[in-house]
Amino acid sequence: MSYHVYLIITTSSKIKKSYVGYTKNLKKRLILHNSGKGAKATKGFKWKLLFKKKFITKIEAMKFEYFLKKNRSIRKKIISKK
Repeated sequence: MSYHVYLIITTSSKIKKSYVGYTKNLKKRLILHNSGKGAKATKGFKWKLLFKKKFITKIEAMKFEYFLKKNRSIRKKIISKK
């Protein structure tokens, strides 16, 4: 089984937010975020996938998720490339 770490951003041009998470099922997770049933921080917004990275183990995915969540400069670089 594989895990994905992902970065999503809001589709609204007025409010710019980003969110980092990890999941087993990326497609289902994005649907949950966009239906208001995802993480509390994502409710009320529409999201699009900007970045994803695949990992073999859950622990690897969790470590990278933590790294990406805490490192704002790398998040900004990923966002500015798209």
